[in-house]
Amino acid sequence: MEPEGEEAPKATPMSTSEAGRKGGSKVRDKYGEDYYRRIGKKGGNVLKERRGNDYYRSIAQKGGRANVDKYGPDHFSDMGKKGGNTTKARQDPDFYSRIGKMGGAAKRKKKLLEGE
Repeated sequence: MEPEGEEAPKATPMSTSEAGRKGGSKVRDKYGEDYYRRIGKKGGNVLKERRGNDYYRSIAQKGGRANVDKYGPDHFSDMGKKGGNTTKARQDPDFYSRIGKMGGAAKRKKKLLEGE
């Protein structure tokens, strides 16, 4: 109860994003930063058990089609070239030779395991 003549300080309104940030910080402080990773993995595993791998395949296809509709097929070619050029610039000249040999070795190992 407030003394006579004095009003309680009014709470200032908080935006949704401020409230979310404040709540998220409280949870992080209480449970630790790893908490979000753990609950995300838990939720992902439950979804995978309930819906199976086909669910992920179908949503990936929907997302891919949406990107083709939005950006066009040339977008993917351009992105591949950008990625390839970036990789080429970051790696040494022997990089592609090394990874090519690794891929070939994996195929040979798979054939040996299959008994061909």
